[in-house]
Amino acid sequence: MNLLENWGNVKIYDLTQNLSHLTPPWPTYEPLQIKFFKRLAPNGANGQLITTSNHVGTHLDGPLHFDTAGRDIASLEMDKLVGPGAVVDISDIAEDFGIYTPQDIMDRVEVKKGDILIINTGYHKYGWDQPEADERRYMLRHPGPSMDFVQWAIDMEIKWIGVDCGSADHPMNTKIRDWEPREAEACDKYMREKFGKGLDEIYPWPEVYQAMHTKLFIKPHELIHAENVGGDIDQLSNKRVVIGCFPWKFQGGESSICRIVAFEAE
Repeated sequence: MNLLENWGNVKIYDLTQNLSHLTPPWPTYEPLQIKFFKRLAPNGANGQLITTSNHVGTHLDGPLHFDTAGRDIASLEMDKLVGPGAVVDISDIAEDFGIYTPQDIMDRVEVKKGDILIINTGYHKYGWDQPEADERRYMLRHPGPSMDFVQWAIDMEIKWIGVDCGSADHPMNTKIRDWEPREAEACDKYMREKFGKGLDEIYPWPEVYQAMHTKLFIKPHELIHAENVGGDIDQLSNKRVVIGCFPWKFQGGESSICRIVAFEAE
């Protein structure tokens, strides 16, 4: 269905997490800070100042985030940021420190070459503003991809990926493994019981360290991702829709806070 010709039958979904000074950034990143520099009286207008890192709330990691020669946010074409895609719901298999595979994705939704892909792990329910809020589970224990996922995403020419948790990488394939040794120990025990292999075997360093960033952001792939997706994501489980990511037109920006929206023709 042509969206513009049938706009009256199009439903719009907001896949963005709420953002405030309470929103936790990715571990060690600077949180959002906000203050009024003037108020209605006596100036006649409210005005605010914001200080923040680019990695708070729903945000798009740009190529420059992990590639010195990568493009900035302002350089990304709208055709890259907006287009057809799929929202896959893998929450039925999600568990702390779990691993999902390309087959898990393809078993649930049709993914086409050149798609945008949004992954619903179910861990948005542990986001800071949710009834089941649990910052440690959200940031440190969410599921992550198997290492064959990296090549699958390249082969599928995915435009960008969105995830409803702290990182597109498994949390224990990030620096969190060093920062949180007790969590790493718990993850290693889980993986040995579940897969018969330890954490260092499943995600060996330095070979695959933070592979969803280090191996995908570089040219020619430039396969970037958005993190902390949320909002109406559960209403689009395993559906194909038009998806748009709208960051700042940020020259020199390595990443950007953004709004993510999906359009469904009813």
